[in-house]
Amino acid sequence: MKYFWEGYIHPILRLLRPRHIVEIGSAQGWNTHNLLRYMSFSRRRLTIIDPSPMFDVQAVQEQYGERFQPMLDISLHALPKIEHCDVVLIDGDHNWYTVYNELQLLTKIDPFPVVLFHDVEWPYARRDMYYFPETIPEPFRHKYAHLGVRREQSQLTHDGMNASFCNAISEGGPRNGVLTAVEDFLHQTELPLSYYHVAKQYGLGILVAGATNRQRRLIEYLNRQPSIETR
Repeated sequence: MKYFWEGYIHPILRLLRPRHIVEIGSAQGWNTHNLLRYMSFSRRRLTIIDPSPMFDVQAVQEQYGERFQPMLDISLHALPKIEHCDVVLIDGDHNWYTVYNELQLLTKIDPFPVVLFHDVEWPYARRDMYYFPETIPEPFRHKYAHLGVRREQSQLTHDGMNASFCNAISEGGPRNGVLTAVEDFLHQTELPLSYYHVAKQYGLGILVAGATNRQRRLIEYLNRQPSIETR
């Protein structure tokens, strides 16, 4: 997500002026710190959801107090505890089951928040990756291996990227990958959602319901951006 901060995420936040942001998957905290710096000028609140963030959560908590709320759990356990938020950034477990069900849980929030996704392009648009494969029910978990991915090659390889992760052996097909999860959710939901797509840096997806004046202004803004594809 950090690669999209200046060109996309920060302008979106300036338009929306959210009071509560949720970040799913904080990792080393690079984008978390961008969000916290943005929020430091107001009483906005950031909740991060990550079972094992790779930065000093206690130090950040001491610096920002109640404006920073860590939930050290997987997203499908944590999201039902969130009653309201304005923006959700999803960059956690990159697989169909997790992303699809994250979106289903977010439909319980009214109004539906603006949602930004990472990894809607290769390699995880059409291939699942599991940080914790045991948390994915077996019917939704593809066979996987600790092997890497390479561009223009569907087969996993020992010398590919992300070889330390649990990557699905197969690419494509039903219920496989982040973008597939977003598309399947859009196909079944009754919410009037607009989806926008940025193809660079492994892909950024943006879901907007247009339920509030600020969300409608965001849709107008996104429609004017030449680097953002409407789907």
